[in-house]
Amino acid sequence: MRTFDLSPIYRSTVGFDQFADLFNRALTNEVPANGYPPFNIEKTSADTYRITVAAAGFAREDLGIELRQNLLLVKAKKPPANEDQQYLHRGIANRAFEKKFQLADYVVVTGASYENGMLNIDLAREIPEALKPRTIEIASNGPAGNGKSPGIGAKEKVAISS
Repeated sequence: MRTFDLSPIYRSTVGFDQFADLFNRALTNEVPANGYPPFNIEKTSADTYRITVAAAGFAREDLGIELRQNLLLVKAKKPPANEDQQYLHRGIANRAFEKKFQLADYVVVTGASYENGMLNIDLAREIPEALKPRTIEIASNGPAGNGKSPGIGAKEKVAISS
């Protein structure tokens, strides 16, 4: 088994602690790799996603979705089973579950629906206006249109991209 030393990441970066912690958790398998219930993560467009959880056998009231900072928690509680039922074979896993999904910054839940035993959770990346690229106006002097390069004071739009 390989181990990775992430201390160089911590020493040379600022503000990436969450990413390094997420990477470290993924490598150490802190979260058990439970395959129940099965789920899909789908990219529906450039900035939208859908998580589909197979929750057959659960009523809408048995399911819960909770968002804590960047952690999406999907839970299901099953009411107590009828003690009078006698099974010859029980192959349907009808048990409670809790699934955790780590969301990136600025990813928000836009809606959820439950149909035909499938729980759909729609997500979108919404970057705040303050973080989007913008055009900065540079001021320059001098008369406009005289063939000379504009000096300080004249207004000229220049696109600055990152």
